[in-house]
Amino acid sequence: MLSKEVLSQKFTTFAENECKGSSELYEFLALEIAKDDEILELCTNARNGQPVPNLLFGAVHYLLLKGFEHKLKEFYPSIVVEAKPPNNSFEYFKEFCLININEIIHLLQTRLVQTNEVRRCAYLYPVFGFIYKISKKPLALIEIGTSAGIQLLWDKYSYSYNANEVVGNKGSRLHITSELKGDIKPFLPSTPPPVSTRVGIDLNTVDLTDEEENLWLKSLIWAEHNERLMMFERAASYITECPVQLVEGDGVSLLRGVVDRVSNDSAVCIFHTHVANQMPLETRKQLLSIVESIGKDRDVFHIYNNIQDRDLHLDFYLNGVEHKQTIAETEGHGKWVKWLLQNELQLNN
Repeated sequence: MLSKEVLSQKFTTFAENECKGSSELYEFLALEIAKDDEILELCTNARNGQPVPNLLFGAVHYLLLKGFEHKLKEFYPSIVVEAKPPNNSFEYFKEFCLININEIIHLLQTRLVQTNEVRRCAYLYPVFGFIYKISKKPLALIEIGTSAGIQLLWDKYSYSYNANEVVGNKGSRLHITSELKGDIKPFLPSTPPPVSTRVGIDLNTVDLTDEEENLWLKSLIWAEHNERLMMFERAASYITECPVQLVEGDGVSLLRGVVDRVSNDSAVCIFHTHVANQMPLETRKQLLSIVESIGKDRDVFHIYNNIQDRDLHLDFYLNGVEHKQTIAETEGHGKWVKWLLQNELQLNN
């Protein structure tokens, strides 16, 4: 259990590094929570390893979306058309938490913060295009921390970068935009590479056809981010059309067994976005070690961030030879990508 001092620092860091320029409401509330003993005490109920600010804000948002009546909802653009400015919101936030303390404790103890940001597919698309270019095989996708699996369907969406031509599945219901920064342009295939397998592993897989689970994922989308909510709902609509295989359990320990069931006719692509930060250091090291051991037996590609740093990495093994590259800097929700891979062909040498 984290101390209130540590929790206070986590909320301050969350406000300054995550919320600034993205969520005025959560930035203001996080800074106030960092100074409030009662709310910090409430947060000590969170499960170990969870990003507590996201979990608390998700729990409160969940109850509001379920219809719990309180004046706090007047500050949430996801609930009211014209939300009040956040500068007076904390007294209502605190009151709501204390009135509903049992429900919030239950959510802190039983729920997980799970990735559901479909815009991150904007930086996955060029990576998978590159992998297909050098492997020349259909892609077998294995996602760790998959949540509901909507990132496994990246090939079902269309994309444009800097308002240029549309690539991907051009008839998609979901169009994802992202800004390319810097001078280096990634390889962007006009149409998606073929996908042979879609497997998602998660400690707690999410069934989007279940109303409560669907609502929890929506509650993790920040209150001002209406576009993110729209994108999530459109991505979720593809789950019934293109089901993915969801496996419940520890992605690191199950990984080797899942890979062993993939045909050698496919390129194994193991990926995870903003998940490794919830893993203990030893688990991260174990994951890298397992991928390396797989690479001794077959070609494998590992796309990830939040192990060494926040940047996007691609480690891969071709014919037993290891290649490692930091390939991009990315905004946390995929709004922009700065490609770093200067000469893609150099990795084949």
